[in-house]
Amino acid sequence: MTLYTNQDQNTRKTWLLMSLFLVVIIGITWAFSYVYQSPGILYVGVIFSVGMNIISYWYSDKIVIKMSGAKPATRAEYFDLWNTVENLSITAGLPMPSVYIISDDSPNAFATGRNKEHAVVAVTTGLLKILTKTELEGVIAHELSHIGNRDILLSTVVVVLVGFVVIISDMFLRTSLFRGGSRDREDNGGGFMIILGIIFAILSPLIVKLIQLAISRKREFLADASGALLTRYPEGLANALEKISASPVPLQHKSNAMAHLYIANPVKNGHSPSFFSKIFSTHPPVEERVRALRGIGDQSISLS
Repeated sequence: MTLYTNQDQNTRKTWLLMSLFLVVIIGITWAFSYVYQSPGILYVGVIFSVGMNIISYWYSDKIVIKMSGAKPATRAEYFDLWNTVENLSITAGLPMPSVYIISDDSPNAFATGRNKEHAVVAVTTGLLKILTKTELEGVIAHELSHIGNRDILLSTVVVVLVGFVVIISDMFLRTSLFRGGSRDREDNGGGFMIILGIIFAILSPLIVKLIQLAISRKREFLADASGALLTRYPEGLANALEKISASPVPLQHKSNAMAHLYIANPVKNGHSPSFFSKIFSTHPPVEERVRALRGIGDQSISLS
C-alpha cells in the first residue's frame, strides 16, 4: 500500500462511515415510526442523522478537544514542544497544526482535525516529563504523519458517530422498556420494541468496536514508518513507545470512543493483555510496532 493509496482509502472510508450512520439512524427511526404509527418520528430521524453528519465533519475536532480536556499551548510556556512541531511540520511540508496541552500525568498524544489546514496536535504533560528530545520528535512526527496520511478526519468523525451510537442505543432501550411497561403492554408493538431495544443495546458495544477497528490498525504502522522517515531516527519513536506503554498511569480524561486517536492505548489496567483484548484492541501491540521500527533502523544501517 502506498501513501497515496492510504489517503484515498481514508477518504472513502470517511464517506462510507457517514453514509452508514445515515442509513442506520433512518432505519431505527423508521422502526419507531412504524410501531408508534407516527411518520413524524421518521422525519426527525432523517434530520437528526443529516445534522450529525454535518456536525461530525465540521465540529468533531472541537468536540474531541473538549472531551480530552486539552488547552492551547503557548510558545513561551512550551518552547521546546512548539519548536519541535514547527520544525517537523516544515520538514513534512505541512501547515503547522495548532498545539494543545492536556494536563495529565499519563504520557500520550493524538492528532485531530478535518484536514491538514485545520489540524491539532495534543500531548499530555506526562509525555513531556518522560521523553527526551529525540523521543518527543518521534512522537510528533508520528502525529504529523497521521495528518499527512489523512487519518485524522476519519478518526475524529468516528469519535462523534460512535458516541451517538452509544447514546441512541441507551435511548432505544429505555424507550422500549417504557413502552413495554405502559398500559399498552398488550399491544404487540410493545413486545416488539422491547426485543428490538434489548438486541440493539446488547449489540451496540460490538458495533462501536467494529467501527473503530474498521479504521484499520495498519494506520498506526504506516504512521510509525512515515514518522521514522521524517526524523530519520526510528529509535527515537521506538524508545518513546516503550516508555509510554511502560507507564502505569491511566489517562484521566479517557473515553472509549476516542481511544483509537491516541498514539498508545490510554486505558491501562496493570495486567498483561489477553488474547481477546489483543484482537479487539484499537492499537497493534507495542512490541510489534517497536520491532518494525527497529527493523527500519537496521535496514538504514545496512544501506549506509
